[in-house]
Amino acid sequence: MLRKTLNLGILAHVDAGKTTLTERLLYAAGVIDELGSVDAGSTQTDTLALERQRGITIKSAVVSFAIGGVTVNLIDTPGHPDFIAEVERVLSVLDGAVLVMSAVEGVQSQTPLLMRALQRLQVPTLMFVNKIDRIGAEPDRVLQKILERLTPAVVPMGSTHGLGTRAAGFTPYGPSDSTFVASLAELDDGMFSAYVDDEASISYARLCDELATMSQRGLVHPVFLGSAITGAGVDSLMAGIAELLPAREGDVDGPVSGSVFKIERGRAGEKVAYVRMFSGAVTVRDRLRFGTDAERKVTAIDVFDDGKTVRRASVAAGEIAKVWGLAEVRIGDAVGVRQADAEHHFAPPTLESAVMPLDPDDAQHLRVALGQLAEQDPLIDVRQADDTHEISVSLYGEVQKEVIQATLASEYGIAVTFHETTPICVERPVGVGEAVEVLHAESNPFSATVGLRIGPAPTGSGVEFRLDVDVHSVPLYVFKRRAGFAEAMGQYVREALQEGLFGWQVTDCVVTLTRSAYSIADGPPSKRGPLSTAADFRKLTPLVLKQALERARTVVCEPIVHASVEIPADAIGNVMPMLARLGAVVETPSQQGRLATIEAVLPAARAHDLQQRLPRLTGGEGVLESRFAGYKPVRGAQPRRAGSDG
Repeated sequence: MLRKTLNLGILAHVDAGKTTLTERLLYAAGVIDELGSVDAGSTQTDTLALERQRGITIKSAVVSFAIGGVTVNLIDTPGHPDFIAEVERVLSVLDGAVLVMSAVEGVQSQTPLLMRALQRLQVPTLMFVNKIDRIGAEPDRVLQKILERLTPAVVPMGSTHGLGTRAAGFTPYGPSDSTFVASLAELDDGMFSAYVDDEASISYARLCDELATMSQRGLVHPVFLGSAITGAGVDSLMAGIAELLPAREGDVDGPVSGSVFKIERGRAGEKVAYVRMFSGAVTVRDRLRFGTDAERKVTAIDVFDDGKTVRRASVAAGEIAKVWGLAEVRIGDAVGVRQADAEHHFAPPTLESAVMPLDPDDAQHLRVALGQLAEQDPLIDVRQADDTHEISVSLYGEVQKEVIQATLASEYGIAVTFHETTPICVERPVGVGEAVEVLHAESNPFSATVGLRIGPAPTGSGVEFRLDVDVHSVPLYVFKRRAGFAEAMGQYVREALQEGLFGWQVTDCVVTLTRSAYSIADGPPSKRGPLSTAADFRKLTPLVLKQALERARTVVCEPIVHASVEIPADAIGNVMPMLARLGAVVETPSQQGRLATIEAVLPAARAHDLQQRLPRLTGGEGVLESRFAGYKPVRGAQPRRAGSDG
């Protein structure tokens, strides 16, 4: 009989104890003989030196163990908000998840964001309220917060005793516990009717089956309590993982389909892709398609097995493997046939900072190193200014900047310093502008004619390229077909729009090719002269596009976030003036009991200030949730991107 596989994510706000829980699960499953410690830097999944040093998870890690007849591939994910993109990439390959919270701190600022992402991607989720052995543990308060701030669809799976002591424990509910029956009955109309008519008519087995069905469909979230440090409640959680989350036998006979969710470098500097297989099987020496149209031969495969990675000849549906040989692979690439729901969009980084090597001789090495880091996280964009050669990287926050700095020092031997962090703006066209450079004109150094028109498009639409020229004006001897010419010109246009009039990327626009001509040595069908090449069109496009942009004019737009601030009602008078000073547009606060919620929109650059000031103004009780909300035009002087020559 085939063993079922469950790809499981462990998610939490930073310091809630998820890495410690991962260590305890491995110990309980017999994978490790001794528990590691986050504080001592000896855990199985935090393998980076920097992770051990800082005591936080930076990169997702995979480790495998067995619970009965289920093979669990457990993925430990970062908890710090600066690494939210790393978390979201992992969510797309999960069968189920455990969301960890502290019995002391409870629902923290990152917890609702994680829960919303799990719900959006329909990942069945269990909850584990950790640290019941800590002084100040209040599971009932945490459960109430879960109901208020995460979801009402929860079922507590047991009771606790000895709270705040090393003897704290968890007792699972059994057949005689009416609390369990009542909790589930409230979530299911059929159960509720049966429970009202005759409580005794509901068998415990039927109750458990119903709970498993609802949990595996993501309709209800069982809540376990315990301590990862002492092991209390972990056995019950493990049983819940096997019984209440959707482990499956993979379709090994189906078409090859998988997703790349992580990339690292091997000992020889080669790319190693972490692939979750959804269906089919891949064997060493297979030619594997990935991304848009790349195809390479698989040279080696490692699978995760019982706490180790094992070299194997193939990987099959449901499994996770490290795959060698895919030289051009990128995070997010589909392998084989793309899943219908495989597209996931992450909020872009809203900050950037210039990075400089302390030793000028390291400049080229720095560019290469940052390029490799960007391969591991494609949302870390690396940009080098043409005039100053200054290198900038995009960021989610200050901790990420510190991590990049430490990684460059420890893994690449490059000491760097960062400039001040600034917001990443975009430019949008104000009006319509047209320009043309004609073949053989004195102002045109290239053997091509290119005419372009640029104009504004709806907010959030990105860049649309259109072709409005006769097929006879296209050099088909270079581009083979009209569609190939359109694809190439669209690429040239998008590359040119990476830097607008003020140095920012231009977006939300429509660019139309209005004129095109080329020359060949023998004359017609176009003009006689030097043979036009693809390079002529590629090099001429940015010159024409800049002229069109200057006539259209652009406005710089800064990133904004939507912030939801939950505070004690008596702190409204402290928080509202602070939001006004930060330039926020604030809605009227809503109040429920002793808590108030303020919805506000403010510049992304000020969100960090809000996060830093909130604890002092709310006695440590304020909780901030923020999400990217687009861009708005900058009033007054237009900020110019450092390194741009305008």
